[in-house]
Amino acid sequence: MRRLLAALAALAGAATAATAQQMLPSPAMVIYPGDIISDPMLVDIDSRDLARGGGPAVERRADLIGKAARRTLLPGAPISPAFVESPRAVANGATVRVIYQDDGLTIAASASAMQSGAVGDSIKLRSADSGLTITGAIQPDGSVRVRDR
Repeated sequence: MRRLLAALAALAGAATAATAQQMLPSPAMVIYPGDIISDPMLVDIDSRDLARGGGPAVERRADLIGKAARRTLLPGAPISPAFVESPRAVANGATVRVIYQDDGLTIAASASAMQSGAVGDSIKLRSADSGLTITGAIQPDGSVRVRDR
């Protein structure tokens, strides 16, 4: 009998913990597509106040700060991970500096981006000098590092 009571108490405690307050970040104002999210743009809302069935929501502010909105984010609503992305460091059609390095040899040239991308993304570019299509990874400074084939 004591084991049964202990099991019931444990289940009751688990149910209470499951319904415990969980705060989720939400826009404090309308955030438009392309806007970079900063901390003052967010407030915390109680997840129990939300309509059920809305899908996954970002649970930590740190996962949103510095990200770009992919769609309009409305105040009081949770933010789905699909609604934000890393900001674009290179825009399609932009002229970027392309760098190739190998065993002390460094070659720099300019090329036209054929794709948009964020830092770390691999994009295609068209060389301004030769017209050839090359592929490289976007660096934090906005340049593109070309890789060996």
